[in-house]
Amino acid sequence: MTVFFTADTHFGHAGARSLFKRPFASVPEMDAAMVEGWNETVGPNDEVWHLGDFAVRVPAPEMEALLARLNGIKHLVVGNNDKDEALRLRGWTSVTPYAEITVDEARLVLCHYPFRSWNGMHKGVVNLHGHSHGRLKGLPRQIDVGVDCWNFRPVTLDEMRPSRRR
Repeated sequence: MTVFFTADTHFGHAGARSLFKRPFASVPEMDAAMVEGWNETVGPNDEVWHLGDFAVRVPAPEMEALLARLNGIKHLVVGNNDKDEALRLRGWTSVTPYAEITVDEARLVLCHYPFRSWNGMHKGVVNLHGHSHGRLKGLPRQIDVGVDCWNFRPVTLDEMRPSRRR
């Protein structure tokens, strides 16, 4: 099992195309590209931590069908655009506003929002976040995992190493 991270998919959000300068001609094209990128990257038994803003203005039944189409064991760390309907989707293994996990001996603090300070930041703990869509200069050991930074697909810790960043 591989662990992946992503954020800010904003499925269904027409404004995301212009606000975040996404290179898609339409919302259906954007959504299809992100589903395809996700499923080409993530296997059925892989784990994905989605750090918020899953879908915007998408009815609950459509969100649930969309989530079911995405590979992996999925966790949601709640973002500012995740409404109650998104939090109740059956496809999430867990839903939380914040998490501290360890992956491959790396201690991680997960939240939708980038922190100025976080638990263990001076002891090597890494803060993974979304929300800023690649427009915020991070601190050392702080990484924006949003789709706008990572070719519209989930990424692993190894892919996020500074030598691999684009």
